[in-house]
Amino acid sequence: MATELPPLPGQSAPAESTAETALRVLLLTTPHSYRTSAFVNAAQHLGIEAIQAVDMPQELAEHWNFRMGVDFTAVEQASQQLVEALAERPVQAILSLDDSGAFLAARTSQLLGLPHNAAAAADAARNKYRMRQMLSAGGVLSPRFQRFSSDATPSSITPVVESAIGYPCVVKPEDLNGSRGVIRANNRDELLSATARLLQLIGPGRHFLVEEYMPGVEVALEGILDGGELKVLALFDKPDPLEGPFFEETIYVTPSRLPADVQADIAATTAQAARALGLEMGPIHAELRINDRGAWIVEIAGRSIGGLCSRTLRFGTDASLEELILRQATGLSLDGLTREGQAGGVMMIPIPEAGILRGVHGVDKAKAVTGIEDVQITAHMNYPLVPLPEGDAYLGFIFAAGDSPQEVEAALRASHAELRFEVLPEIRLALR
Repeated sequence: MATELPPLPGQSAPAESTAETALRVLLLTTPHSYRTSAFVNAAQHLGIEAIQAVDMPQELAEHWNFRMGVDFTAVEQASQQLVEALAERPVQAILSLDDSGAFLAARTSQLLGLPHNAAAAADAARNKYRMRQMLSAGGVLSPRFQRFSSDATPSSITPVVESAIGYPCVVKPEDLNGSRGVIRANNRDELLSATARLLQLIGPGRHFLVEEYMPGVEVALEGILDGGELKVLALFDKPDPLEGPFFEETIYVTPSRLPADVQADIAATTAQAARALGLEMGPIHAELRINDRGAWIVEIAGRSIGGLCSRTLRFGTDASLEELILRQATGLSLDGLTREGQAGGVMMIPIPEAGILRGVHGVDKAKAVTGIEDVQITAHMNYPLVPLPEGDAYLGFIFAAGDSPQEVEAALRASHAELRFEVLPEIRLALR
């Protein structure tokens, strides 16, 4: 028999209304997700009860004082577990805060009769191979690609790449996020090196892609789907060139400085990509490359923007992006919630080198730069730093606002220049 789910650490308390009338959502999250607190705070502000299910074994969840641990990879078992747990406390929506829970959210929503994206669409939005297949079938501009097993020999990979894709090309894992494992190769030697490095990361029995390298400027689109119709919430420029060999994202600035017709093309391509995957509702985050051949989809995800980046966006009278997502999911009105006019931006602070983080200096000076709203160092002191392409985190985030995108970008760069990171290199670790 299902039991009532008490609040989790950081979880919004149950609403005062009865079980029949309370607005509730189930948040599928991971132990270290940046997004959890933002969604919990947004739910509290809206009077919505937020229940969390965390991607970890139940025994470990109890050890860490989480009430509900679920294995996101065991979808059928996990969905049944969630259905039983929610039997006496029904929810209006299930939201996956990261890609890892998207398929589980769709499957559980289907079993409970809740509005949801099709499971196949949710799966394609988190699996680069299925995404590429469906984008190609839908006629969406996207790079040429080939899929390989990690057990394939280099001698079998290079001829296929050279005949079907050519150089430069990009090697990438099938199912990792945040540019992790993504490496550019300009010739055969670099392809062999990049492939060997990726295989060290993903291990045997996995798959990876080799794609056509797409030149051009890169942008990120934040949007929300309602009945298949795309509403663009923000378009971010990425002023730092992302040309490889690795693709570490740094600065996002909105509104975009691209011409209006180019922005319209970006929105149209993103909407076409969402239709090709079968996404119909909820948040989407798309990455595109723009060149003289048009707007090309790099990736599209059925979730909101990663990290703490959503802090750059405010709507209406100071509503957060997470509030918009929760409002749509629970059937609350979105009227009047358009984005505020001030320019904003975020810098994801890159990791300068591998090693142990021993000190961070200049944070107060970085915060004092005109236009800077906050500097958040999220990396833990005395813990290892792992840069791309193996790593999956940043040192922290810098947030700025201003009268123009140019002002915001300049403030972010000036703030970052004030920071100094003390890193004990790996070679010194080996000598100790």
